[in-house]
Amino acid sequence: MNAAPKISGVVSAIVLPLINLVVALLLSGFVVWLIGEDPVAALGFLIEGAFGYEEAIGYTFYYATNFIFTGLAVSVAFHAGHFNIGGEGQAMLGGLGLTLAVFWLGDVSPLLAIIGAIVGAALFGAGWAYIPAVLQAKRGSHIVITTIMFNFIASALLAYLLVGPLQRPGGQMPESSDYPDGIALTKADELLELVGISFEQSPLNVSFLIALFAAFAVWFLLRRTRFGYEMRVVGQNAEAAKYAGISVPKVTVIALMLSGALAGMMGLNELLGEQLRLIGNFTLGYGFVGIAVAFMGRNHPFGIVLAAILFGAIYQGGAELGFEMSKITRDMSVVIQGLVILFAGAMPHLFKRPIDALSARFKTRGNV
Repeated sequence: MNAAPKISGVVSAIVLPLINLVVALLLSGFVVWLIGEDPVAALGFLIEGAFGYEEAIGYTFYYATNFIFTGLAVSVAFHAGHFNIGGEGQAMLGGLGLTLAVFWLGDVSPLLAIIGAIVGAALFGAGWAYIPAVLQAKRGSHIVITTIMFNFIASALLAYLLVGPLQRPGGQMPESSDYPDGIALTKADELLELVGISFEQSPLNVSFLIALFAAFAVWFLLRRTRFGYEMRVVGQNAEAAKYAGISVPKVTVIALMLSGALAGMMGLNELLGEQLRLIGNFTLGYGFVGIAVAFMGRNHPFGIVLAAILFGAIYQGGAELGFEMSKITRDMSVVIQGLVILFAGAMPHLFKRPIDALSARFKTRGNV
């Protein structure tokens, strides 16, 4: 008896996530209806608030930039067989490295300071992932536990620095001094103006292009390099990797440091692109949402970019939705996010079996 044919890669990568998204939106609509609002109108406001005008599009892609970095960070570690939940802490330390580079090189050259900030964000993020990586590779300490604990340590360290050595002179808030004038990533509207395209002002900046380049670099690493192949082998079967002569500890450490570097670069968007100073808790949970983004994107860089844009749209559209409907608060967008995470992240294969059966039926008919 032949086994039932499996669904194709395209169906698994595109159709299943779309079905999960539709179910999540339908349930969100049901919640909206329960509180006395029109779910169809709410969906319209959500889409309008995310893509209906230029400023909204800018904000949507601004939020998506953070999710691309954190989603890629989770994905790189996952391909090596590890679950990095330390994106929050690694992003915090990346922001610290970015800030120190800006203050150190700011008086030398704005361009050099920006380049140094990018390198500093990646190095500090990778460095913060190094200790959990070594503990995992050499001592067998579970990466989930260590990265969670390092999130708390990073938060405490950043809080100490921002009310002490790095606090703005005479300030009362946990934030650093402003970055020197001229040290900032170019905004999207300014960049488009250079080629004669008018676009409304928004926080969207060049870090979005850096994030896209990072996504391409991750794809190239995983699919076109020897080390990427070794990562995938280790992630699928560490014992087989050892038998093939691959150093599992080495791959583990490097993969987790790459993961930390990507998470650390999230600060480029928030700090060097918008805030122009180091502030406490600038990560705002983006590191945790990156887990759902990676899983919804099936850990493929292209899928992660699409999932990041979706979550960026929910963030921006949910904020606008609260202005248009009095009974819907900002928390409603959190409910929508939660349902999307539940169906697309926690239960990505909920509808896989019926689609498998449907695929088998169609193939059987085709062979008759």
